[in-house]
Amino acid sequence: MKNSISTKNINSFKNTYNSEPQHKITRNALTQSKIQDVAMNWDAFSLINHEFSDVVDGEMKKVTNQKQSGRCWGFAGLNLMRIALSKKYKLKQFEFSQNYFMFWDKLEKSNYFLENIIKTLDETRDSRIVMHLVSNPIEDGGQWDMFVNLIEKYGIVPQTVMPESYHSSQSGMMNRLITRKLREYAWILREMHSKGKKIDKLRAEKEKMLETVYSMLCVHLGTPPEKFDWQVRNKDKEFERFEGITPQQFYTEFVDINLKDKICLINCPMDDKKYDELYTIQYLGNVIEGQIVKYINLTSEQLKEYAIKSIKDGEGVWFGCDVGKMFHQKLGIMDMDLYDFDLLYKTEFKMDKAKRLEYGDSLMTHAMLLTGVDIKNGKSLKWRVENSWGDKIGDKGYHLMSDKWFDEYLYEIVIDKKYLSKEVLEIHDRKPIELASWDPMGALAK
Repeated sequence: MKNSISTKNINSFKNTYNSEPQHKITRNALTQSKIQDVAMNWDAFSLINHEFSDVVDGEMKKVTNQKQSGRCWGFAGLNLMRIALSKKYKLKQFEFSQNYFMFWDKLEKSNYFLENIIKTLDETRDSRIVMHLVSNPIEDGGQWDMFVNLIEKYGIVPQTVMPESYHSSQSGMMNRLITRKLREYAWILREMHSKGKKIDKLRAEKEKMLETVYSMLCVHLGTPPEKFDWQVRNKDKEFERFEGITPQQFYTEFVDINLKDKICLINCPMDDKKYDELYTIQYLGNVIEGQIVKYINLTSEQLKEYAIKSIKDGEGVWFGCDVGKMFHQKLGIMDMDLYDFDLLYKTEFKMDKAKRLEYGDSLMTHAMLLTGVDIKNGKSLKWRVENSWGDKIGDKGYHLMSDKWFDEYLYEIVIDKKYLSKEVLEIHDRKPIELASWDPMGALAK
């Protein structure tokens, strides 16, 4: 074949297509139906079963709903924390304020962005890093260490104290307008630098900029409380009232969980990454003085081993994955055998996990919580997943992940230090290798 498509090529393509009767059947089906419905593998569908050998005690009956926002990482983190709170206070149902968490994340991301603009003042305006920074300065996404930074600094509050607003649940326009302002501020800071203004002058200007961002957040989300009262009736119908609590107190005194003891593990088999190594992402974070994003790269089998230990001991497992692949949203099923795409198109999709990452076919898009696992003869078969998309899908909002899907599309889990080996803990103490800002392991923050 030459470098362009000829009439002869097209006729050959057409003859090949017409020579296969299955293509006509497939066309007739796909012109009238969704690909997922046509490609559904009945053998896999018929095996769907939402019973598990091990489920975390304290799992909530009612799942949360992030609605039209990208706060999955925060929802998953708060869902992990509410399990600990529910055990301590014997609660039937509870939610932390995802709006409160979101407010401080947006403010801290704005400061982080402006500091990165200051850090890159000598880069050209059209450099790859500056263009990357201004592309999405305060998107809803985030990573585990960013979640820890916010809770450690600002604490948490019940949802009743700072409930959802329209724009916390529908964040698009708020993000767009604050982003527009931040890009304007990036231009102003770079202009000031080009005119010889010193860093102290730039930071003084930055403070005024953040004052405006704070006001914009208040009008969209409300003003975060400094103190609040909390009253609750537990499963035994016992009533308790607590008064004058600060958000920091609510975290440190009411929730039996130490977020700083939890470590992020990834499974990333790309050619440019090694197992048993520590990584970080350049220019990825929110709280300037907080801990940096760090990942230990391990095999998928190691991730499963540590996830099982956590679940068996009653702890949920925060994780990041590529949720849109081999997934049926209504059924809440993540299964590599769920669709017969190879059979449907009569072509084999050959990329493995590493190649999908390296060639842009997959990246982390969503965070959820593992709350159960089904084990037979010492091997995991499937996993129970608490999502944050409401209770109308899956098993009242809980999803099922097959063990094969875990291997192929789960990239990241968070495990408490007490479950990790000495060798893994030693890796976490190393100086991390820096990955580029656009590496797929940082995609969940976008």
